[in-house]
Amino acid sequence: MFPLGSVLFPYMPLQLRVFEDRYLVMLSRILKEEPAEFGVVLIERGQEVGGGERRFQYGTVAQITELEASEGFVGVTAQGERRIEIMDWLSEDPHPQATVRSLDALDWDDDLLPLRERAEQAVRRALALASEFADQLWPSTVELSRDPTAAAWQIAGIAPLGPLDQITLLRSTSMEQLLNGVIEHTQEAVDSLSAPWPDE
Repeated sequence: MFPLGSVLFPYMPLQLRVFEDRYLVMLSRILKEEPAEFGVVLIERGQEVGGGERRFQYGTVAQITELEASEGFVGVTAQGERRIEIMDWLSEDPHPQATVRSLDALDWDDDLLPLRERAEQAVRRALALASEFADQLWPSTVELSRDPTAAAWQIAGIAPLGPLDQITLLRSTSMEQLLNGVIEHTQEAVDSLSAPWPDE
């Protein structure tokens, strides 16, 4: 398990710089298996470095697609695969470990296409607006997968939301709930960006 300060969604890329000894040990272990996978969970409280943090109960399995060794760290490129729920945290040996169960995949229905288009438009507008205030990880013109399920998760992944909103989306129990949640949380983010500054 790799606790992070951000949420990983299915079908989204993840890039890490691994330098802590415990996670270098973890990498050496998981690379012996095929596919090489690890779980990613959001840190609820605490820090990424040194351990002792509190973690959320839901996360995503990441599958390693590329490794690059550099001086002082290992660069890892991975992709989000399936969602998981943490059933029990185990003793660290030396890295975090947990017993997990996979959450059901969200089924796509073509009747949801108009809703998905609304969600995509809302997120692209929000990214364009947010870019006026700060650099964004994703441009408003970023391309999405042609696979509708992958695209729905990618829309959630690129939306300019905070980690708590992202965790809520990650826990969605239907594709309709995911897309409606994206629209709702994205509108809230736009409203906060558009709110007038309080008088001095």
